[in-house]
Amino acid sequence: MHNRIDIVRPDAPSLAARGQHPVGVTTHDITIYAGRTLTTEIWYPARADTEPGIGYDTLIRDGVTPTILHGSACRNARPAQGIAPLIVISHGYPGNRYLLAHLAESLAAKGYVVAAPDHAGSTYQDQQPFEVTLVHRPLDQRGVIDGMAELGGELGTLVNCEKVGLIGYSMGGYGALIMGGAGLAATALNHTRAGSGNMLSRHLAGSDTHAALRDPRLKAIMPIGPWGNGQSMWDAPGLAQLDTPMFMIAGTSDEVSNYRSMRRIFERASADRYLLSFQGAGHNAAAPIPAPAESWPMSDELGWPPFLHYADPVWDTLRMNNIAQHFAAAFLGIHLRGEDMLPYLDGTTWRGFDPGTSVGIVLEYMPAPQRSITAGGENIR
Repeated sequence: MHNRIDIVRPDAPSLAARGQHPVGVTTHDITIYAGRTLTTEIWYPARADTEPGIGYDTLIRDGVTPTILHGSACRNARPAQGIAPLIVISHGYPGNRYLLAHLAESLAAKGYVVAAPDHAGSTYQDQQPFEVTLVHRPLDQRGVIDGMAELGGELGTLVNCEKVGLIGYSMGGYGALIMGGAGLAATALNHTRAGSGNMLSRHLAGSDTHAALRDPRLKAIMPIGPWGNGQSMWDAPGLAQLDTPMFMIAGTSDEVSNYRSMRRIFERASADRYLLSFQGAGHNAAAPIPAPAESWPMSDELGWPPFLHYADPVWDTLRMNNIAQHFAAAFLGIHLRGEDMLPYLDGTTWRGFDPGTSVGIVLEYMPAPQRSITAGGENIR
């Protein structure tokens, strides 16, 4: 069947395997503040008797061509009983709430509640000026956490919003870095697409508004191809404030977010952090679903095949999706559920990969710097 988002290849790493839970999905509108409402898709572990199979009706990159994505969730299924940590997934510019649906279904089957909004002004059919995304993206991400904490009913009982993970692709990654502590540099205000009136000043490092945006419920971030550092949105002191545990994914040939600039984020952050690099991959590394069949032909609206929005010229998208699912399960399992997943993040043993199947990826780790604490006249580390 065309356009499946739930396939796991036979050679996928072990944690990409489908979890034990059936998956439910529902659509919910979350009002961030007056006049700004985000249509949000929510995936969650469902009751054991839930029947799988769904078609997600959506649009491809040109904003006009319909497609149906096929997955294993069940629309409006009854939630499972128990407690499930929250993961927010934030798409790029432009994108929509289904762009990382492969990851959402995979994580929900492993026992998480996953909320992915359509970011108003950043979707295929609603592309407002770029400054709208620059200002609102981290505010949206914080607002989705707040909105999920206010859910009622069985789903509200299931979701645990005290331990939250945030996955952001491209502009979603930009927002995740700000949410994770990396306040913007003053140079960001002069970006050619920053808009007028110093709207971005609320996200500046050291500002009261950026401090107020920080969320103690946020325990881990996964920026994928995060945009911004190649555009002087941060400086070294601002990146040093990034203190939320981070697992970054990047393609070494990414010319949109610039691989070297993404490496500098990894090198200068102060959190425990990982960098997973897909050798030779571009900006579409790991995040987007496999290109829908309708995206392959030339688009009159775009002047190019929308296929290019999803695919990578070197890597198989499904292969990258499965690797991202594997590492997301390990990293978020550690920080949201206290699971013993560190062996899966040990780059010397590559637990979960069969021999020869880790070719082309490099995983690096840097620990948070030790901080001295003065007590009784002595420095304790």
